[in-house]
Amino acid sequence: MVYAAKKFINNPNDVVTEFIEGLVETYPGLQYLDGFPEVKVVLRADVSAEKYDKVAVISGGGSGHEPAHAGYVGEGMLTAAICGDVFASPPVDSILAGIRAVTGPQGCLLIVKNYTGDRLNFGLAAEQAKSEGYKVETVIVGEDCALPPPRGIAGRRGLAGTVLVHKVAGAAAAAGLSLEKVAAEAKCASEMVGTMGVALSVCTLPGQVTSDRLGQEKMELGLGIHGEPGAAVVDVQPVDVVVSHVLQQILSPETNYVPITRGNRVVLMVNGLGGTPLMELMIAAGKAVPKLQLEFGLAVDRVYTGLFMTSLDMAGFSISIMKADQSILNRLDAPTKAPNWPVGTDGNRPPAKIPVPIPPSRSAKSAESQARPKELSQQGRVLEAAIHAAATVIISLKDSLNEWDGKVGDGDCGSTMHRGATAILEDMKHYYPLNDAAETVNEIGASISRAMGGTSGIIYNLLCKAAYAELKANTESEVTPKYWSKALKSSIASVSKYGGATAGYRTMLDALIPASQVLEEKLSAGEDPICAFILSAEAATKGAESTIQMQAQAGRSSYVSAEMLATVPDPGAMAAAGWYSAAARAVKEQYQGSS
Repeated sequence: MVYAAKKFINNPNDVVTEFIEGLVETYPGLQYLDGFPEVKVVLRADVSAEKYDKVAVISGGGSGHEPAHAGYVGEGMLTAAICGDVFASPPVDSILAGIRAVTGPQGCLLIVKNYTGDRLNFGLAAEQAKSEGYKVETVIVGEDCALPPPRGIAGRRGLAGTVLVHKVAGAAAAAGLSLEKVAAEAKCASEMVGTMGVALSVCTLPGQVTSDRLGQEKMELGLGIHGEPGAAVVDVQPVDVVVSHVLQQILSPETNYVPITRGNRVVLMVNGLGGTPLMELMIAAGKAVPKLQLEFGLAVDRVYTGLFMTSLDMAGFSISIMKADQSILNRLDAPTKAPNWPVGTDGNRPPAKIPVPIPPSRSAKSAESQARPKELSQQGRVLEAAIHAAATVIISLKDSLNEWDGKVGDGDCGSTMHRGATAILEDMKHYYPLNDAAETVNEIGASISRAMGGTSGIIYNLLCKAAYAELKANTESEVTPKYWSKALKSSIASVSKYGGATAGYRTMLDALIPASQVLEEKLSAGEDPICAFILSAEAATKGAESTIQMQAQAGRSSYVSAEMLATVPDPGAMAAAGWYSAAARAVKEQYQGSS
């Protein structure tokens, strides 16, 4: 029998909120918004948007990387940190809440690690905040040096070097610089740093079984901070050899990842990934400094060693090297009260804290959700059946999706989709105005946004928003099959625009694009709409299954080797084909039953 790894936790679903509660009890200068469990935002206790006269610096991402990002909230560093669930990007509403809570007239800078979910969620939040009148700039950090020049759209991952960018930006903001200048300094810093990670073991997600992917005698080079597979698996090597390899990879003139040449001044960060003793981190730092000096001819001006951006309990470390002129050093040396920057924090323990209320949106309040009609029209009954069938299939696919995703991603695709499907079934009992197709699709997006989180949540929310806009433009009393076809096409275009993927990138679009093309083609040719729907579902399934032959160019799978990808289809595409086909069968059964 296989058991979940032993952890000092309560409910695995509560680890992030309980971590935040412990954090603010520990450090006097931190506070949190009163929005658990949906909103998880840590902010400076001394800052309120109405009175803050400097640029707010905001970052965040999935939890599990502690002390990043909440441990860097404090005067001279971050103004707020937005915490997602473990390894899942924070939802748009949480990011907006953080922006509203700390952003004054000088505006805010969002520092975002280069992961698809973070880019999408923070990007959508930034656009919403701008529409509410806030001044917002964004800097994307992608300093991973483990992989060859990036394929597709994913690019280089954001790793521990992001913490150095936090410090530079926070110091610039504390000095009173304008938003444009703070953003410029942060962007410059992000282009000066390179990082690579190595590990002896894979991390364990709360409540789950530890992966034995590496075994006893292997180590992984160039893996990410979510446990996704690295660039190579090799025999365990002495730390001398490992450090030499990592430094060579970061400073290689062939890849030219960082603009560092002999004679430059640099900063070194040796970062533990969660399960590595400080003794071993110090050994790595002690080997790295003379190598940088003697072999690469660099002046090492600062060394930071410890836990900066972890991966839960992963046994491993990363090395970051940043080119550092005097202005960079001044920013790194500037005082800060962020508790986990390697400088002591001051202040007495305060009395028990009352959570800060979530600030309201500046935009007009949306209308109250429509309730489920007492009587359903024929269209309402068909729509209900299709939604119920689609969600039920996703729930049944949970384990298969997790298994596939465990080989090419972070292993939670099925669990994430299961949360969304369960929320949809529950909300449909009370809130979906099923006789109004457009508003129902909008409510599905709201359910997904609330329950799913991560990249999948934002992508499906984008699908629903685009479909809603298309269906809302319909002036006819009933939504015709051609309008549904247009809505699907608009949804695909929206996801492709904001996510960057298209056909052949090994994503959910490899199921939805062929489905849309067949549906449009058959309807235009005068085919029976039910038959067209079924044929398009078959195209979706074929498209999803074809992903097993594709090299990923988007999402975390783009960092996984072609050999590993060739063993499984893309879980996101299989999920999309599953719910689409279930909906098609349900619609067919409804119309056959009524004929």
